[in-house]
Formats: sequence, C-alpha cells, structure tokens
Amino acid sequence: MKPLFIILAQSVTGAVITIVALLLVAAIIGYFSAWFYAKSVYTPVIKELEAEKEELIKQVAGLKDEITRLNGTVKELNERIAKLEEMLNVKDKEIQNLKNPKK
Repeated sequence: MKPLFIILAQSVTGAVITIVALLLVAAIIGYFSAWFYAKSVYTPVIKELEAEKEELIKQVAGLKDEITRLNGTVKELNERIAKLEEMLNVKDKEIQNLKNPKK
C-alpha cells in the first residue's frame, strides 16, 4: 500500500489540489503584504489629515463665535437706524409745522 500523498502526487487531481493550495498561500501572502504596505504608507497621511481636521474644527468654532458677535452688532446697528429714522420723522413733522403754521 502506498501512502495517500504519493498517490495524489502522481495523479492529475493531486496536481490540481497542490496548485490551488499554493495559489491560496500566495494570495494570503500578497494580501498581508499589501495591507502592511498600505498601513505604513497611509498612517502618516491619516495622522496629518486628522491634525488638519482638528485645526479646521477650531477655526469653525471661532468663525461661529465671530458670526454670533457680528449678528449682535448688526442688530444693534439696525436698532440705531430705527431710532434715527424715528428722529428723522419727528424732525420732518417739526419742519412741516414750521413751514405751515396753523392759523
């Protein structure tokens, strides 16, 4: 009796099984090699992008505060304009009264 491996090694089925096994091993090695390469290349890039993202988040927060402050200023100026328009209307009425005194 011959061992099973020797019988498989001498047949077409054995050759196919060996080729498939070697291809699977090569695929696994290739996958892990690509994963380690991508990890080593893209890790610094990702860290740089994360730092830039945090800086941009701080800038956005600052801009939101500035928008709030500017909106307050605009509101104050609009109120001032409304008061000045009221004063203008009062002064226009006074001018009309002075031009056309009541008899």
